Amino acid sequence: MAFSFFRSFPISSFPVHSKSKRFSYDGSSFHRLIISFASQCEATNKISIEDDIVIRRSANYDPSIWDYDYIQSLRNDFVQDESYKDRASKLKEEVRMMLENEVDPLEKLELIDTIQRLGLSYDFGDEIKKTLKNISIDRSITVARDKDNLYATALEFRLLRQHGYKVNQDVFACFMDDVGNIKASLNQDYEGLLNLYEASYHLLEGETMLENARQLAAKLLKQCLKENNDNQYLWMLVEHALELPLHWRIPRFEAGWFIDVYEKNKEKNPILLELAILDYNIVQSMHQDDLR
Repeated sequence: MAFSFFRSFPISSFPVHSKSKRFSYDGSSFHRLIISFASQCEATNKISIEDDIVIRRSANYDPSIWDYDYIQSLRNDFVQDESYKDRASKLKEEVRMMLENEVDPLEKLELIDTIQRLGLSYDFGDEIKKTLKNISIDRSITVARDKDNLYATALEFRLLRQHGYKVNQDVFACFMDDVGNIKASLNQDYEGLLNLYEASYHLLEGETMLENARQLAAKLLKQCLKENNDNQYLWMLVEHALELPLHWRIPRFEAGWFIDVYEKNKEKNPILLELAILDYNIVQSMHQDDLR
């Protein structure tokens, strides 16, 4: 079953019009903003009212396309056709099985990160919490840690911090040299640097190591954009992050952008992608249906 990804109803696309009272005068109607000023007369204690009429400035808004007839003409197949909901339910069960059956901790983290960025985390909240709790417990009792994988360390740090787990910034100390710079061997590890940059936005007050790491990672990531990188998917993620970090973005709007980008990922999960497109279209159709 193939689905198309559409955004026929962006939430923020409606122009905002100020309201004013409508008056009729000599058979014609017009809008006016009435402001009344009160002044004290010198000869008496009575108050007289002087009305000054101020003509409201026109903002020159273009007419909205969202008139009654247009809204009623929209088709809501994703809401009315039960086959889409049935397909979504089956895909959700498959994703739950992925979360439960995946053994490798890094692949679990990558799966959770992708689910969140595709706007699907609200359907898998319990599974995500359970998985991250287990990862948090395992990392606290594990003596031997991989000190060469900046990508895995930064991804784990970001997701655990995001969900309220305590993780010390010192996990990044092994990736710094004696003068506090990122080790030269990591200067072209753009995937690891990107996750370090995103993780730095989850710092706590006084964590200077992360503040310094953010500046250094940003500088190296800008170099990535200048190079002729064959990995278009990674290039787009880097450009997007430097424009505005993930931690500062609105999740639902981010999901719409990420779905388009994730399609270009050569290692994409087709089940997650299909579910994300289907879920996004269903939600959009529900918003359209609410307008009716």
